[in-house]
Amino acid sequence: MSHLHRHTSADSARRGHDSATLMRRVTLACLPGLITQSWFFGLGVVTNVITAAACCVLIEAMMLVARRRPVSPTIADGSALLTGVLLGAALPTGTSLWLILIGSLAAVAVAKHLYGGLGQNLFNPAMVGYALLLVSFPTQMSLWPAPSGLFGPDAVEPSTWLARWLGQHPAAALDALSGATPLDAYRHRAADASLAELVAPAALEAWRNVALAWLAGGLYLLYRRLIDWRLPLSMLASMALLAWLFDQLSASGGVGFHLLGGAAMFGAFFIVTDPVSAASGRRARLAYGAGIGALTMIIRAYGGYPDAVAFAVLLMNLAAPLLDQLVPDRSSNARATRRHNDDG
Repeated sequence: MSHLHRHTSADSARRGHDSATLMRRVTLACLPGLITQSWFFGLGVVTNVITAAACCVLIEAMMLVARRRPVSPTIADGSALLTGVLLGAALPTGTSLWLILIGSLAAVAVAKHLYGGLGQNLFNPAMVGYALLLVSFPTQMSLWPAPSGLFGPDAVEPSTWLARWLGQHPAAALDALSGATPLDAYRHRAADASLAELVAPAALEAWRNVALAWLAGGLYLLYRRLIDWRLPLSMLASMALLAWLFDQLSASGGVGFHLLGGAAMFGAFFIVTDPVSAASGRRARLAYGAGIGALTMIIRAYGGYPDAVAFAVLLMNLAAPLLDQLVPDRSSNARATRRHNDDG
């Protein structure tokens, strides 16, 4: 299995990028999404990202020391920093320090170093940390604020963010942070309730703008040829098809709602495209992305979590080596046949 998951450096080298350059550019591509998310949901997004990045880098250094590996070169490659940025972006605005620390431990110490380090991990580290927190602390992970701008009239004050970051939950803060996401509101809707009745137009607009900002960052990655287009395209196409089908059957919100109302764009361009935990073959990557999109929609429709990107990614991470075996590229088959004939 390990040879299927050691192609990060090889993919980068073929495009003229080393791992550190790749990580820096992916981190840079996160800026549109992070800035827009902060603009609508406040300073807690910034504290999330800074705290998670610092925790991931610190844990990375500690694990390297424990494993007697060189610290500086590995920290400098930026992989731990990127993991922290992605984890922080996925968490609810202003998540407590201790929750971020637990998620960072799961992401770096368990999902990454337990499997051997960079290029060896079976599962996407950021999604392991996020999924662990979502399952273990569902109440804290549902505390999203209503969008009111960075310094809007209803924005939570920095002092309140600091209190929550330290694990305190004043009553005023809980009131301000109890806004459900569009997917969460729609998940718990009454049978005859419409989308307009459930979610305020301002909230829908905020989430759509955030999704479009992550899309902009993803397009930059595609333009620089840093990610394989097959992965995001197959995921989003699969989601769109099932969203349309479910909407015809039971008014599930429509294609635009599911693509722009949650973490679909963030997941498609920044999580699914992780070259280490994804399938490696071209045809296998199409199946891999489509599987993530299908699982996301199925869990959203019938599961217990409104936004299921993390669980879909982790399930397909597990299936990636099998997909590489079941859906090989034709060119790979031809090369294998030629090698067999030459050996014979």
